[in-house]
Amino acid sequence: RSSIVDAAHTLVVDGTMLKIYAWYDNEWGYANRYVELARKLATSL
Repeated sequence: RSSIVDAAHTLVVDGTMLKIYAWYDNEWGYANRYVELARKLATSL
């Protein structure tokens, strides 16, 4: 996962916009996306 969403604090503003509270660790998210890509490439070869 790239980020953790706090659903209890997510809200709709003016009926048209979402305000989402999320926490992330940039390096952790990058590493997870890299692993997902490597797995996808491995299954397509």
